[in-house]
Amino acid sequence: MPELPEVETSRRGIEPYLVGHNIQYALVRNARLRWPVSEQILSLSDRPVRSVQRRAKYLLIELDQGWIIVHLGMSGSLRMLAEETPAGKHDHVDLVMSNGMILRYTDPRRFGAWLWCDDLATSPVLAHLGPEPLSEAFDGSYLYEKSRNKRTLIKPWLMDNKLVVGVGNIYASESLFTARILPDRQAGSLTRTQAELLAETIKAVLQRSIEQGGTTLRDFLQSDGKPGYFAQELQVYGRAGEPCRICCTPIESAKHGQRSTFFCRRCQC
Repeated sequence: MPELPEVETSRRGIEPYLVGHNIQYALVRNARLRWPVSEQILSLSDRPVRSVQRRAKYLLIELDQGWIIVHLGMSGSLRMLAEETPAGKHDHVDLVMSNGMILRYTDPRRFGAWLWCDDLATSPVLAHLGPEPLSEAFDGSYLYEKSRNKRTLIKPWLMDNKLVVGVGNIYASESLFTARILPDRQAGSLTRTQAELLAETIKAVLQRSIEQGGTTLRDFLQSDGKPGYFAQELQVYGRAGEPCRICCTPIESAKHGQRSTFFCRRCQC
């Protein structure tokens, strides 16, 4: 599933081709995604794009009146293409732009979403989200206070969007390794110093992945069709049985919250 760095990479890739241009119309080949494509999107006509933003893993396309909310789901991707580019089997939505380009949404599994919202403050999919991990609102003090008396394991706790958005499976494992914290500890066991280090590490790992264009493991491609390169820097994720890059101890894998977690028993404590 595309995580925050992949979604942010997509946002940066499509923004120059959308902002300041008009959506002439939307071409929807298959409206049956996770939820049906909103009727307001189906009827778009000559609408200027004001901005392209991101909240958690949602892309927010601001029009003169209203917003398009896009979620990439498990296997979705966005690409900017010339208008005459033929569509493939899994190309479900095109936004045809006034500059001769199209924003094409491809999703083999169709778990993504294209929704309409008149006011973001009223959107049910954006309600109850925690702070952005790269914002000033997310820091060690916040993480420490939220962890008090929590018996939840640290790894699934970090992946709770009510705590902080966008720290998905890959980046939770990588951040805990870098901060030298075992993922099967209770969240409440974090010391203030460890919480400070973990918050700083999450920011650094996410920022580094964004700089590398995200992590291509299976489905994710950048908006220009190129893969993300952060996968080459992964320390533990997907490396079960391989030697730790620091101490050579075999990387272990376990299920936490029904998600695979990767860690080094020697380097993390």
